[in-house]
Amino acid sequence: MWSSFWRSRDRFSLDELRYLTDQLQKVQIVNNVNKNFVIETLRSISELITYGDQHDSNYFDFFMERQVMGEFVRILKVSRIVSISLQLLQTTSIMIQNLKSERAIHYVFSNEHINFLITYTFDFRNEELLSYYISFLRAISGKLDKNTISLLVKTQNEEVVSFPLYVEAIQFASHEESMIRTAVRALTLNVYHVGDESVNRFVAKAPHADYFSNLLTFFQKQCLYLNGMVSETLKNPDSDTTTAILNVVDEIEDNLYYISDVISAGIPEVGRLITVNILQLLIFPLLLPSLQLDAVDDIQIGAITSLYLLCCILRIVKIKDLANTIAASLFCPPEAFVPHSETKLNGHAPDHGHEIQQTENKNVIEVDGCSKKILLSLSSSSLVHPEYIISKGVSRVTLRDALLSYITAGDDLQVLSSLSMLATLLQTKELDETMLDALGILPQRKQHKKLLQQALVGEDLREDQLFSSGRSFIRDGFSCELDGYLQNLKEQYGVACSSLEVGTSPSVHRFQVLDALVSLFCRSNISPETLWDGGWLLRQLLLYSESGFNDQHLELLRDSHKNCTYALLEEARGTWPDLLVTVLRDEWKRCKRAMEAPSPRKELKCMLLPLDKPSFDDVLPNKSSFVAGERMCKVVKVFVLLHQLQIFFLGRALPEQPPTCPPSDIPENSRARNAGLDVSGPKLGSELRLGQFSILSLI
Repeated sequence: MWSSFWRSRDRFSLDELRYLTDQLQKVQIVNNVNKNFVIETLRSISELITYGDQHDSNYFDFFMERQVMGEFVRILKVSRIVSISLQLLQTTSIMIQNLKSERAIHYVFSNEHINFLITYTFDFRNEELLSYYISFLRAISGKLDKNTISLLVKTQNEEVVSFPLYVEAIQFASHEESMIRTAVRALTLNVYHVGDESVNRFVAKAPHADYFSNLLTFFQKQCLYLNGMVSETLKNPDSDTTTAILNVVDEIEDNLYYISDVISAGIPEVGRLITVNILQLLIFPLLLPSLQLDAVDDIQIGAITSLYLLCCILRIVKIKDLANTIAASLFCPPEAFVPHSETKLNGHAPDHGHEIQQTENKNVIEVDGCSKKILLSLSSSSLVHPEYIISKGVSRVTLRDALLSYITAGDDLQVLSSLSMLATLLQTKELDETMLDALGILPQRKQHKKLLQQALVGEDLREDQLFSSGRSFIRDGFSCELDGYLQNLKEQYGVACSSLEVGTSPSVHRFQVLDALVSLFCRSNISPETLWDGGWLLRQLLLYSESGFNDQHLELLRDSHKNCTYALLEEARGTWPDLLVTVLRDEWKRCKRAMEAPSPRKELKCMLLPLDKPSFDDVLPNKSSFVAGERMCKVVKVFVLLHQLQIFFLGRALPEQPPTCPPSDIPENSRARNAGLDVSGPKLGSELRLGQFSILSLI
């Protein structure tokens, strides 16, 4: 008899579940004396229900008959001990996560027990309790579908009037703890992807629609914080802030990917809300005004950070209306986005670290004290000319012009950022081709395709437009799509664009872009890596021929190539002639890969980081062999780029190796052989010109 009394119960049995439930129902109040027993009982019941759901339906039948969920709620009501709340949230979360049968999930979500736990007033001053609560909410959202979500909402006239799970969760959307923010975002995505029309209307109308504006307000603060770090780094390049900047960048990109995931749920009204909030809270008041050439006191963000953020938005947030509105905004002057701003009538381009002065010859400007030809024609106005910046006391500079000015006269980071923006626009699939055409960055192959399609459908199109070279202008004017977006900017956002001349051809803007890129290749104060990015963009815009250029373009490129060739020959007589050919071959391969890549080789975040300076500039004298080696590598990189562009413009395929020739094939040896001299090898005491012989075929 006594052995039967002390016989242990089977832990995973229905009797054990019955015993634990009986013991829990006897608890009338929870205090420090019995709290450990209650905690263990809650944990064990959850474990048994999970086991029974997967092995024996009788377990859950008992759970429903005895209304154990109601007992959980009752225990919470009779307890004020935090550890009980923690265990109850953890117990319920684990149970919900592990339930497989629809019947079990349906029962747990019914009877308003879950909604009671969601809306219960927990003491969230306890951070651990808040973490368990958010995990509890996320576990519920993981079981949502069109059937279960109806158990958690209240409706009236077929409209959702209450949804505690969503409403309580979004209150923590901007919490300082990143793990909590991540869990809330996962929950909202689970809600959006259910696809319930009444729930979609609920989340998209006031006051719950404020969630999206709050999301963008929080994102705006992150952008300002990033800008502060970038500005500090630019002022103090020696400061070690790279890791901190990259951490903030990762968070910003995560936010944008979350926004992209929200859009992918396919809720039209939510997509519209996000578009409007991105434009009104971020792009119009913060990002676009920073691109203006003159510094304004109330600008809150730098141009580099602004261009990085614009590129990220275009690449990650896939909304056609947003992308085309941003592109159309580039035709507006920056003053259109800055309230009560005053246009500076100074008669010269703003200072970006490079002094720009107009000379008597209107085709020449001074950049860093060096005269350079700038391409002008009756149909093309290059941005860097002061006479085009101020006209009759009114600024005619658009944001698009500002982008080109950074290429022609900006510093290295400004050039890189502007090139990245143009490349991003070029690769944004949501952007209409007609918009790319208006911006002047529609590739020639797509221009020809567009003209061919127009001809095939019988539109009025002259044959010479379809088969003419790039030097002729297409006289079709700007598209009605652009006009529509500009009109929408004025009507919906109050942004007026008065700078776009009626009847202007896209060809004008295409030549402006080419002008800027050719001018870039004539600059000596830009890093070779940034010039490579410019070369990539140029190759995307043109066909495999020089037909897209005019004679001035070709002349400037040839002059630049010739000057770089002379610099390379000087290096052949310099400190490292024995390494010149090796470096030339290595950089040729790297440049070829960069030019033929489907996208620019650098990540967007590179524009926020200080460019690598030569390692020994501040330590060693200018004549040091280390400094000479770095200078030689730079000259080789620029030469390789310009030479590959020359081959590209001639319509030839780039060889895998540079067309160098061995010593026995060089012209000097040929003349020596003809003269009967021995050229089998160097003689003792003879003078050699190392390096020069093997690059003559490139010149």
